[in-house]
Amino acid sequence: MAWKMKQGYELVVGLEVHAELATRTKIFCSCPTTFGAVPNTQCCPVCLGYPGALPVLNAEVVHFAAKAGLALGCRIARFSKHDRKNYFYPDLPKAYQISQFDQPLCEGGELLISTAAGEKRIGITRIHIEEDAGKLIHDERGTLLDMNRCGVPLIEIVSEPDIRTPEEADAYLRKLRTVLRYTGVSDCRMQEGSLRCDVNLSIRKPGEAFGTRTEMKNLNSFVSVVKAIEAEYDRQVSAIEAGETILQETRRFDQRSGQTYAMRRKENANDYRYFPEPDLGPVIVTETQLAAWQGELPVLPDARKAAYMAQYGLSAYAAEQIVSERAIAEYFEQAAALSHAPKTVANLLITEVFRLLDGEDAVICISPEDLARLADMTEDGEINNNTAKAAIAGVWQTDETPEDYVNRLGLRQISDAAVLSPLVRQTIEENPKMVAQYYGGKASVKRAIMGAAMRLAAGKANPDMMMRLVDEALDGQENK
Repeated sequence: MAWKMKQGYELVVGLEVHAELATRTKIFCSCPTTFGAVPNTQCCPVCLGYPGALPVLNAEVVHFAAKAGLALGCRIARFSKHDRKNYFYPDLPKAYQISQFDQPLCEGGELLISTAAGEKRIGITRIHIEEDAGKLIHDERGTLLDMNRCGVPLIEIVSEPDIRTPEEADAYLRKLRTVLRYTGVSDCRMQEGSLRCDVNLSIRKPGEAFGTRTEMKNLNSFVSVVKAIEAEYDRQVSAIEAGETILQETRRFDQRSGQTYAMRRKENANDYRYFPEPDLGPVIVTETQLAAWQGELPVLPDARKAAYMAQYGLSAYAAEQIVSERAIAEYFEQAAALSHAPKTVANLLITEVFRLLDGEDAVICISPEDLARLADMTEDGEINNNTAKAAIAGVWQTDETPEDYVNRLGLRQISDAAVLSPLVRQTIEENPKMVAQYYGGKASVKRAIMGAAMRLAAGKANPDMMMRLVDEALDGQENK
């Protein structure tokens, strides 16, 4: 069911997305960033905040963060700096986080999203670099600390409060994930915590000033983000209608109950007591570096989508589906270049190939050459669409070619009128009642006659040819 405003209150949402960068080592030390390692085995005095241990900035972090900014249309600062964000969390042993405050690396981008209501641009305020904290593990023994994640490099991507529906939030987050994966700066595996989202939400009557916002932290799935937005919106509308005041606070979304709960009053920037990080120098980006990083960017999703619609005549929906993953887009381009039926290539890819893929990093187990050949066989009437799909599934993870599969099972389509015409005549002779109904004005019966003829052909007839012959036979009988 589509989301609807309640009591005339407009939803106002901004997202803060944290993406772990795909560097081999941490942001300020040489510890590895491998996911799933034995707890507390990827730590050193630097990421554990030991006295006297000094951070050294990983240059690849700046490289990856700047690439993300370029892909999102941001201005890349030639001079930026790091700051200390002071607060005490049990999984952050230094009791401060090295982040960026007033001079971030990237500012002023945007992201174009597609929704049922059309396309919309969502502004991006800034992208800044920071270090991740550790992880609390709660079990029957109590609360345990795993510090492996301390110092893993993050970028925080802060959107403008331009989002007005849960659908827009979902589309923004999915599109952002696609762009980041295209650039290779993050694997964005939400189930591993490498992409997490904080939702800032308020409500207002249209045209009024923004209301008091709340923040819901560390949502790590698209579904959770949507449900959390819906739940908090409902809560705020009910509270205001009951005469209550919305407090600026951090809240938690409980997936089991579907409700949000207060955690603590929301801190303001001055509560963090930011000051420049004294152990790190400024980040200087040269024009030469920036040009080189710009040259590393692949063709991004929006440009690919426009090209597929213009070059191959794909629908906006089909193009959007194909560009959702860079590997799939590149696979499609290889197959389309080998085929004279690129729209059929796209159709087979979106339907059958997508159905067979298992997981976001799954490998397509049919070559672009074989998919192109199946599309051409379908377009040329050698096989029908259902046979093409069956052939994809039949040769998936095998050495058999689609042509050998089709020949072995005798699945080639019959397009010879001399072979099909007798079957049409037999169908008409064996179904006089349906023929009479058709001539009596029940035009829908023609489809049943067509189905009966297809059954006589064991489903191997070319449907277009069979329908033409049925039309000719019925018209011929009627004229007699």
